Amino acid sequence: MQHCLPSRPQLVYLAFGPATYHQEACFSIVSALAHLGNLHAPAIDIQVYTDTAEPYARLPVTVHLLDEATRTAWNAPHGYHFRSKHVLLRQVLRDCPQAVLIDTDTFFRHSPLQLFQRVKPGTLLCNAVGGRYGEDQKCLLYKNLLGILAERGLADCKMPLVNSGVIGLCAENAEVLDRSIAMMDEFHPLARSAYTLEEFCLAVAAYRHLALAGCTDVIHHYWSRKAQFRAKIQAWLRKHGDDPLGEAALADVLLVNDQLPRPPAWQRLGYRALSLTLPSRERQFVRELLYGCYPYPNEFDRACAPAWWDKALENLNHRHGQMAPEELRQCLRHPSLRLSLGERRKDIEAHLLRAPHA
Repeated sequence: MQHCLPSRPQLVYLAFGPATYHQEACFSIVSALAHLGNLHAPAIDIQVYTDTAEPYARLPVTVHLLDEATRTAWNAPHGYHFRSKHVLLRQVLRDCPQAVLIDTDTFFRHSPLQLFQRVKPGTLLCNAVGGRYGEDQKCLLYKNLLGILAERGLADCKMPLVNSGVIGLCAENAEVLDRSIAMMDEFHPLARSAYTLEEFCLAVAAYRHLALAGCTDVIHHYWSRKAQFRAKIQAWLRKHGDDPLGEAALADVLLVNDQLPRPPAWQRLGYRALSLTLPSRERQFVRELLYGCYPYPNEFDRACAPAWWDKALENLNHRHGQMAPEELRQCLRHPSLRLSLGERRKDIEAHLLRAPHA
């Protein structure tokens, strides 16, 4: 592992697998650099641990290639891939006094230096501090683990939960990761279907030991509505992938905002009125299709159209069962809808009928 300069903050990414994750990581890195302001002498080091170096060739980062054996070991003993986040950060902090591990599905609203200002001795930086452990007593992590945790004095219903899209620590507090890793290994068999086990164990490990700090004002973590944000990022990459640090590319970073594109209120009322001419089961579906068709002034919002259409059909199928292709065609060719969609109707029909959920 590369020796870290003590005075330089370390921003760390772990990215492997499908191209989507590398696309996310590249945009997140460029958004960090755009907000730093000095590309020739950035005030931080960016470390990328990955299974492929090619996506990062045009970025001022240090790439660490991970082989399959290493990733398997980091995920052992249960093959739990989120465990690798804590293993990696623990290793980085053996050489560096301060580091922030950030998920790929993020982008910066402000300078990443603001993250490091919150990484202090005795503090765990996370993406967000959530509700209390006891607020959802139907949760698997509550039902299966509360008794064990309470008996050991590790947690109670008042423990705050965290979102681990960002994890920032000083080296002197790195032992919290040893505790979280040990808990993941022990509790995974008791809660293997709990998607948030990793960040839950981090919250338990930090409870009563470290203060918590959030950073939702500095970064946007799009763990929800991923398809829309990925569509924005992919549009940015299609436009600027050959020169991701050029002046135009950095200016466009600011246009990839953290808002889901929605038409203005008056237009949404018009869509609602139009939908009343269709069968009740199709009304929400039609409104969501039309959200994707609205001519947003922001080009990256316009790029979300296919994601809106996919989500509309996914929601319809979830509410009413799978819609047969012929039913879908009939719906899209309803006279009122044909008029409203115009030329976009053909694009929507072609897109949805070849989609795997159609």
